Amino acid sequence: MSVNSENLEHAIVSAIRNGVEDQDVAVAFSGGLDSGLVAAIAKDYARSVTLYTSGKEKSYDVVMAQEMSERLGLPWLHVPITEDNIEARLREMISITQTSSPLTLSFELPLFFVCRTVHEKYVLSGQGADELFAGYSKYIDMTDDELDRARKSDMGKLITSTIPHETKVADKFGKKVLYPYMDPLVTMQVNAMDLKDLKPKDADSRKMLLRQVARNLGYPFIADKRKKAAQYGSGTMDLIRDVAKNKGMTYSELVESIYKDIFE
Repeated sequence: MSVNSENLEHAIVSAIRNGVEDQDVAVAFSGGLDSGLVAAIAKDYARSVTLYTSGKEKSYDVVMAQEMSERLGLPWLHVPITEDNIEARLREMISITQTSSPLTLSFELPLFFVCRTVHEKYVLSGQGADELFAGYSKYIDMTDDELDRARKSDMGKLITSTIPHETKVADKFGKKVLYPYMDPLVTMQVNAMDLKDLKPKDADSRKMLLRQVARNLGYPFIADKRKKAAQYGSGTMDLIRDVAKNKGMTYSELVESIYKDIFE
């Protein structure tokens, strides 16, 4: 194990341990690398860990999450997103957060359903891993300068837009979302590394540092997981587009109409 990898592993474990020790915690769980590793580490320190996956019945995330929960030996609950409940929840989320971005709303719906459902106060999230560990497909083949700028820009959006949105949702339901990958100890370790250690050459080499940590901790089945974006893996985008289509609208038009109805 390299010194870099060992230090990163210790930082991630410490960030999770400090947040969950002796607590009952929920994990917003997609069955992928980011949330899978968080859940596996939390299991060693929390009083209890329950995995929650929101999505369409038999969607990619739901199937993958149930399978991984069994391998982790952790209790798992499916929070259904359906054509019957998605518009009401979208309206509720817009009312709480005042978010008008259709893209943000689509990928935030799964967490909204989780926060609305869980009884645990603390909700662990894998948010930040794609930005920190260069997990987005757009990062492939970028030059060092391009990758550096793109990661900083994406991390800026996460900090100034995504997390404030999620905080409003969590506050509404009396929850606290924990972001171990955003912990200063973790970001400091990653930012001190050579960019070439982060730079993905192809789809399979994205987030290789994080995959290595999973392997080092004895979870090769987590390290090998592939994941879809939340709005697609959960089936949320398909559902909300169907709802909009039935109203003779595009998804963006539906969001705009709801926003105007609430705030104008």
